[in-house]
Amino acid sequence: MTNTIPTDAVILKTDALGRVRTPAARRERLLDEFEGSGMSGVQFAEFVGIKYQTWATWVQHRRRRRKTVASSNPPDPAGGPRQLRWMEAVIEPSRASAEQNQPALVVHLPGGARMELTVSSQVPLAVAVVRALGQPPHPC
Repeated sequence: MTNTIPTDAVILKTDALGRVRTPAARRERLLDEFEGSGMSGVQFAEFVGIKYQTWATWVQHRRRRRKTVASSNPPDPAGGPRQLRWMEAVIEPSRASAEQNQPALVVHLPGGARMELTVSSQVPLAVAVVRALGQPPHPC
């Protein structure tokens, strides 16, 4: 006699009202897949066979948990950024690069200052400058 049940099959429990109880681990895997899917919540819920209202509740609970965890964790004492911020960087011809016949990365800083990077070894210094500018001033 052959076994016709797939080896990765999971028996899902139901509650007294007949609702399917999804294990927490599966719920977290689905939420992770959703974040990387590029689908809307409605599309993803339909794709995995979950009612949208249930799906929306799961997403809302996860966001609240993450917000609570983020607010309970103090900022990095090493001076790391508190949240992600995007900066625009444009490669453009510059005076120094034209003289050396090399492309340069020009970073426009607050207050009108600009930083020109012509060699990859300058990147760590540029990162340190940008991070320092993002920190609040220290009292003297």
